[in-house]
Amino acid sequence: MASKPYTVISLFSGALGLDLGLERTKRFKLLACVENDGAACETIRRNRDAERLSDRRLIVYEHDICQLDPMRVLADCGLEPGQLDVLVGGPPCQSFSTAGNRGTIQDFRGTLLWQFLRFIDLMRPKFFLMENVRGLLSAARRHRPIKERPEHGGSPLANDERSGSVVTQFADDIGRISTPYRMDCFEVNAVNYGAPQLRERALFIGNRFNAVVNFPDPTHGPPDEVADGGSCLFPSGAAKVLPWRVLRDAIGNVRDESPNVMDFSPRKKRYLAMVPAGSNWRSLPLEIQKESMGQVFHAKGGRSGWWRRLNFDLPCPTLVTMPNHAGTSLCHPTELRALSIKEYQMIQEFPENWEVCGRLAQQYAQIGNAVPVRLGEVAGNVVAAGLDSVAERGWQAYAQSADRYRVIYVQSHVRTRQWFKDGLVKVWQDGAANAHAEYGKAKTQRRTRSLT
Repeated sequence: MASKPYTVISLFSGALGLDLGLERTKRFKLLACVENDGAACETIRRNRDAERLSDRRLIVYEHDICQLDPMRVLADCGLEPGQLDVLVGGPPCQSFSTAGNRGTIQDFRGTLLWQFLRFIDLMRPKFFLMENVRGLLSAARRHRPIKERPEHGGSPLANDERSGSVVTQFADDIGRISTPYRMDCFEVNAVNYGAPQLRERALFIGNRFNAVVNFPDPTHGPPDEVADGGSCLFPSGAAKVLPWRVLRDAIGNVRDESPNVMDFSPRKKRYLAMVPAGSNWRSLPLEIQKESMGQVFHAKGGRSGWWRRLNFDLPCPTLVTMPNHAGTSLCHPTELRALSIKEYQMIQEFPENWEVCGRLAQQYAQIGNAVPVRLGEVAGNVVAAGLDSVAERGWQAYAQSADRYRVIYVQSHVRTRQWFKDGLVKVWQDGAANAHAEYGKAKTQRRTRSLT
């Protein structure tokens, strides 16, 4: 173990979910944060000044990263290029999300991925950790609407229209900067590491020493995988897995007489009142389904969030920035309201005394967009182990391996609900065995592919 904490500079810091995870490892010292959103910056300052972070000297840059000089940030932290241990951050992901319009790098926010690369190039950190939505891995540099693609009579896709061309280009560019980096990307799900939330993420870990890093196998799994004292999700491994943590573990003991809530409208509450915990629109009478959903009723796929009421005995679905939308409902299991800010914080595992600043919508956005703190901690331990291995070699690089740019799938796709079985809606009931609505079985546990 290093004799002193490794230094960290954070970009696109938000409410500090990823950074808090790194701090929990006790292996890192956060020197500076760069964030353009004023409310998020106030959140960072408020908690820094209240000594909820390890260092009150933390520098906060409320700044457009495109206009910020990386050399200034390094100098303010008392560092020269090459001296920073870790650069971390999560460039805005909306343009890559499969839940959005898939604007990819045609969307301005998509170019911020390359701003992260600019900071890597000039700062030359020993390691970097970048997180994003898993959809980044399938995003194309130029998006073509589905109706215009070859399978619908359109011309063949150009190279920059092909799935995965964004991350392939990023890997190519990271090998061309002044100091080339090796990069491993891990497709993971926070629920598999003890978070009470289903949240798929892509974690990119790079270093300039050719060190191969690996992400641990899941430590948590579905109940049938841990029967009789625990079994192994990965046949070749030896570790036992614990049961997934569920919504009850996160908010079951939350007592808030006046919850701070972005709530549903009376119309939405009328429909949600008919939905049992653990179900969604499929439990409504057919005519009510059609009435409440309009044209969406006739759509295919992507509707599981419509009129969704949560269940205490299941992991929480991925937190969204607006839990009161009809199509992304996060309705409390027993109360007729959306999840509160306090409950959001508990699900993301922020410290109980953590303050979130700004208007209500801004608070939901900060917490909903954050990396689960627990996942940040797991990733931090991976990075710390990588730094330790190179430090033991006197910071001498390893020999370059053939697969410099890998994508490793680590059972990130998780199904916890079975909406239909034998033509019937299957509803999870709080406190019941729920054998009629078992978890979906994972088909692939770990898979590695090269980006080159």
